[in-house]
Amino acid sequence: MAEKVKLFNTWSSRFGLRIVWALKLKGVEYDSINEDLSNKSPLLLQYNPIYKKVPVLLHNGKPTSESLVILEYIDETWKHNPLLPEDPYEKATARFWAKFGDDKVMSSIWSAFTNEGKEQEDAIGQAIENLNFLEEQLKGKKFFGGEKIGLTDLALGWLANLVRVFEEIIGVKIIDHERFPSLLAWTQEFAEAPIIKESWPPHDKLIVKFQAIRDAHLAATRPK
Repeated sequence: MAEKVKLFNTWSSRFGLRIVWALKLKGVEYDSINEDLSNKSPLLLQYNPIYKKVPVLLHNGKPTSESLVILEYIDETWKHNPLLPEDPYEKATARFWAKFGDDKVMSSIWSAFTNEGKEQEDAIGQAIENLNFLEEQLKGKKFFGGEKIGLTDLALGWLANLVRVFEEIIGVKIIDHERFPSLLAWTQEFAEAPIIKESWPPHDKLIVKFQAIRDAHLAATRPK
């Protein structure tokens, strides 16, 4: 019986994009179900009743949610083109930096994007501190795991497009060649990999979407 793979996603989700990339790298065929997150489908709520968000991977009727968990599920289910190394220490290191990206890097850059004034300055400082750790990890390497794209690259792949979107909106350069030569080279190498490149959401649509998100956030948080 042929495997049935479905991905509940939305076009702009940086978390869902990780799963698209992983499935393509593995050569796994799947059906994509585009969700309207302002009007979530009954199926999404059924398959992810706890977090009620995308992405959700449905494999032969069994749902898995949370993008980093899904990435590991994909890697363990389809063994070819492994995303994680075999060595236990290297595997743990890859997981660490993937989680660091979500817990520290993403939150600090998001804070820089959604604030202004002193709050934005502080957040940019924190973001630069976090990005310095990634810069050190990439020195002398093409990708985080070496010569090919792995789980850490997929987890941090949003840096290769969303940071440009944020920089364009707020008019501040965050990842530049002077401070982050290795990280900038990685974003370019990753973004141009064929399977990655063909999946990027439209830049102009992202600008419109995230400009509206920033405007709404600032309007809600400014003193009345």
